[in-house]
Amino acid sequence: MLRLRPLRPDDEAAVRAAQAVMAAEGFTFGLRLENAATWDEYLRNVADHRAGLNLPAQHVPSTFLVADVDGQVVGRVSIRHELNDFLLAEGGHVGYCVLPTFRRRGYATEILRQALVIARSLGIDRVLVTCDDDNPGSISVIETCGGKLDSTQQAKPGSPAHLRYWID
Repeated sequence: MLRLRPLRPDDEAAVRAAQAVMAAEGFTFGLRLENAATWDEYLRNVADHRAGLNLPAQHVPSTFLVADVDGQVVGRVSIRHELNDFLLAEGGHVGYCVLPTFRRRGYATEILRQALVIARSLGIDRVLVTCDDDNPGSISVIETCGGKLDSTQQAKPGSPAHLRYWID
């Protein structure tokens, strides 16, 4: 049973390992982890982001949770409480990932389903989720969770287009 939960002090090794694995795919697991001098500082930064405190320029309040299955971190989600121009164009309200060794087990769909419940509890009625057009797994997850394609946007020359989905 997958459960989304906040980071704990004993998650450091798992999150740092996940960071290294996902970096090989060009993806960041621990958002802003590289900016923290210590794990305790990172946990404070995550808590500050959730509360909307001490946000860097161009950042919005967000909730960062790990996906836990039987005590093992299998993925993560970031739920942005509001959208700025960048998030409206490319990032959306929800960003998630599943570690490669745990893919194709339905975890991404469950992460997004639970994230939608949390987003709604934050007062977000229409949730924007984006993905690259060359990621059929994410496209399937988003559509399974009720995503309706709104638009396709080219991010940068030579990079995949971004698909923008709204979930009501």
